[in-house]
Amino acid sequence: MRRDCLGAQQTEKIMAVQIDMAYSRRKRTIQKTVFLCFRLLSYFIALLLFYILGFILIKGAGVINWDFITMPPTDGMTAGGIWPAIVGTFYLMLGSAVFAFPVGVMSGIYMSEYAPQGKLVSFIRMMTNNLAGIPSIVFGLFGMAFFVNYMDFGDSILAGSLTLGLLALPIVIRTTEEAFRDIPGSYREGSLALGATRAQTIWKVLLPMAAPRVITGLILSLGRVSGETAPILFTCAAYFLPKLPQGIFDQCMALPYHLYVVATSGTDIDAQMPIAYGTAFVLIAIVLVMNLLANGIRKHFENKLKAK
Repeated sequence: MRRDCLGAQQTEKIMAVQIDMAYSRRKRTIQKTVFLCFRLLSYFIALLLFYILGFILIKGAGVINWDFITMPPTDGMTAGGIWPAIVGTFYLMLGSAVFAFPVGVMSGIYMSEYAPQGKLVSFIRMMTNNLAGIPSIVFGLFGMAFFVNYMDFGDSILAGSLTLGLLALPIVIRTTEEAFRDIPGSYREGSLALGATRAQTIWKVLLPMAAPRVITGLILSLGRVSGETAPILFTCAAYFLPKLPQGIFDQCMALPYHLYVVATSGTDIDAQMPIAYGTAFVLIAIVLVMNLLANGIRKHFENKLKAK
């Protein structure tokens, strides 16, 4: 009987070990299958992205030359270049940065360093996140109703810049807040213990440490607003301007709207399509340069902080 009991126990142990091994093999198989699916999906997305970018770059590269970059459109926008649209795009990016950067950075610092953490700050943070997800056309309608009509700025660079600044504001606020919150509290305590005020601590200690992420967030937000069409459609974009704007209350051409107009309307769509691809090429190049600039600035500040 005792031998039978021992034999049964050993059999049960062997069966339990076999079940565990089978379960482990099945678990590893499922994990490998899932990881393989994710890997294949990542490769597919990357290939699709490269295909789209390659298609636009190949189509647009043949149009790019010095005259295309430096000349205004001619012959009903079936010839000429896109210089006014490039200048207008940079004006709008600069104007939105002048508005979004100080307001967004100060708001992020206040929410991270000064505001008492509670339901009110949580509500503001939630609304900021929701604001970042609002479709850009809603910002365009608000900009037209408030800046163009109520503030009487008219269709102008100022109205378009403020509208795009509102679009970029949530990104700058969240980036700044997260950058300051990730700094260990020991830096604050050490600075305050040495006799520095809270403002001096923020300016001399925390801001230099958070600067890489703050500047990166600003540049990435500018990369986003540079490609927006709906907000400028309602606030500042002109169909065709043969000269550059002379002030902030003038209308301007912009690359996203120019691309939309050239690709969808005009006197000769077939003749305009190469110009549309060339415009898309330049717009992609601007966004790419902005992203590379953001990475370069972040690495520069990180190396500078490590050297200290």
